[in-house]
Amino acid sequence: AFLHGELEEDIYMEQPEGFVVPGKENLVCRLKKSLRLKKSIYRLKQSPRQCYKRFDSFMLSQKFRRSNYDSCVYLKVVDGSTIYLLL
Repeated sequence: AFLHGELEEDIYMEQPEGFVVPGKENLVCRLKKSLRLKKSIYRLKQSPRQCYKRFDSFMLSQKFRRSNYDSCVYLKVVDGSTIYLLL
């Protein structure tokens, strides 16, 4: 699921060992938002939050509503029956 998250912020990393530029050891690298980064998003700390935000957006677009008591519970009434989805 994390493979489909979208990052909103810029991601910076230290220069990888063996690739440190002499005289510029204190500089960091900014990661480009490319297909490769999207495929490796599962390694980032932001992954669970981004995955949840995307899931939440989809559920709300499907006319589910989030519970006031637990943000991981969605409900929808269809033909008088209540559907509960627990994440």
